[in-house]
Amino acid sequence: MELSIQLPKNFKEQTVRELLEQEWLVPRKVRHFLRTRKNVSINGSSALFHFPVKNGDIVTLKFESEDYPTPTILLGNTANIDVLFEDEQLIILNKPIGMKTHPNQPDENDTLLNHLAAYLAPKKQIPYVVHRLDKETSGAILFAKNPFVLPILGRLLESKQIYRRYQAVISGNLANSLTIRKKIGRDRHDRRKRVIDEQRGDLAITHVEVDSYVKKVNLTTLYCILETGRTHQIRVHLASIGHPIIGDPLYHPKPTGRLMLHAYELHLTHPFTGEVIAAIAEPSLW
Repeated sequence: MELSIQLPKNFKEQTVRELLEQEWLVPRKVRHFLRTRKNVSINGSSALFHFPVKNGDIVTLKFESEDYPTPTILLGNTANIDVLFEDEQLIILNKPIGMKTHPNQPDENDTLLNHLAAYLAPKKQIPYVVHRLDKETSGAILFAKNPFVLPILGRLLESKQIYRRYQAVISGNLANSLTIRKKIGRDRHDRRKRVIDEQRGDLAITHVEVDSYVKKVNLTTLYCILETGRTHQIRVHLASIGHPIIGDPLYHPKPTGRLMLHAYELHLTHPFTGEVIAAIAEPSLW
């Protein structure tokens, strides 16, 4: 695998070593191989680790097969792929409702990851999961197209530099916008579920923006912005304040229809180009 990346205009001059270690999060073992094999070049010329790099430079990295072992993913059906954004490093898809993000067993071939693997196969690229959506949730979801960019996107997610805005429809009248800060842990009685657990759970923060109240059917439409990414976070948080999501098979006492939760927007600044990417997953819930 060979990657060539042009450093953006706002790039701060630094050494090759600093770029690989601090900016691009290349694992120590892989950095060692890049250095000893002399597999780094700047603007077409071989470069040592103490060489400086600046904005506009084209940095090329050559990896051997043992640097990043290739995972085995069964190929699905490319007809299930709806691309919202794509370049050589990453891809954002519009996930359909009722489809798992990734397989849990090696023989599964009907998840979004399987279908994306089939889509990327002619390009000799492999998809990697950056984050996931519940099976019942539709909308925008981000994948890496090579193992090199995966930890970089993971860091953006952890440092809250990837903006995710969800649409939801809940039972009852939620009069005001609010922020829910409650710890979430596993339900000891039902392995499928999560619960509010302030003692042993992980901190979860959800910002809730009320859109409108539909009095006739006693429903509220709203937007949720994730500050953390816990399993079932939005679903558990809204249920915990007495407003479960319509259609939620786990947290609504009388679920009917589809789970009314949709990952409507996903924004990030591209880690290599500096481009601001704004993906909108249509159709929306309303």
